[in-house]
Amino acid sequence: MIEVNDSMIKYIQIIIIHLAFVTGLFAQPVPAQDENIPHLVTFGNEAETSWGDDDFCQVFFFLIPTEFEDPVYIKVFDPDCGGEIDEINGIFNTTTEFSVYGGATCWTEDDARGTEPIGNYKSGNLLASRKFGVDPEYDEDWYTFGPFNPKEGEFSKDFQGYVFKMITEGLDGDDGNLYQYYLSTDADFNVPIEGGKAFTYEYTFRMWNTSENVSHIYPYVEEGTVSVRQWNFDWDSDGGIHALSVVRIFKGNKVSAEDVWADSEFSINPAEIGKSLDFRFVKKQSPTVINNNVVISVQNQFGEAMPFFNIPIGGVPKYQPMITIEEEKEE
Repeated sequence: MIEVNDSMIKYIQIIIIHLAFVTGLFAQPVPAQDENIPHLVTFGNEAETSWGDDDFCQVFFFLIPTEFEDPVYIKVFDPDCGGEIDEINGIFNTTTEFSVYGGATCWTEDDARGTEPIGNYKSGNLLASRKFGVDPEYDEDWYTFGPFNPKEGEFSKDFQGYVFKMITEGLDGDDGNLYQYYLSTDADFNVPIEGGKAFTYEYTFRMWNTSENVSHIYPYVEEGTVSVRQWNFDWDSDGGIHALSVVRIFKGNKVSAEDVWADSEFSINPAEIGKSLDFRFVKKQSPTVINNNVVISVQNQFGEAMPFFNIPIGGVPKYQPMITIEEEKEE
């Protein structure tokens, strides 16, 4: 008989957690599994916007439930800009800065919830920051920010939790830094926080190179929303954007060409209030557009950006069998 001591039990638990993450059982990365987005992307601020980044900055928020009191970590996968995952433009010369903020106004500041890096978008208390260039140590590996006390975030009565902010900026250069996040309870392993979520108001991300993969975002429809308008940038006319809810599919969303914006609006059905929408990005089959980096945001009738949660509030919307298909009308 083999005796099992406390150290062996802890080791076995760590292996189980690690295997669960690898197999996707407990996986809670950003982007999340249901979003099916391969990577976030931020370009150096000397890049042409035609590469697919309109402002060289991306802001994400991380929500910790009030009942969770242990230290938390915000981890970045492949934070450097200089490897196989990243997009080179001539030679790698880009510096990217990742900064974590907490405290009062970290999230409630209007500029922080906008879609442009202007005004007081760096509101709150700077808790940690790190710049990365070409850094083989973190190429296709994790860098960990933290530990943070959950109460270092900004308390939100609406969300019943504490909010942290991550700002990622391309400080110089013209390459694309592709990366992912993970909100974890452990510094060395990716262990999800029960009830933890991430959200943003504008997504800049890499599309898949094949039409078989469909990516998603899940904006939440708050009480009082009458209509929504989606904005997309530099989509390279690569397929369609379909909006799905519990009651319908809307295929009338306009898709942008290279280095331009496109927008379209549709009204909200009362049955969609208090639920998430599912915006699906369906690539065209031919010709294949590769390495397509795009930007997406969704606004309500007041022009306020709506949050996209990596784990949609209310779950992924499942539409009912009785659906009306709304095609784009000829102008």
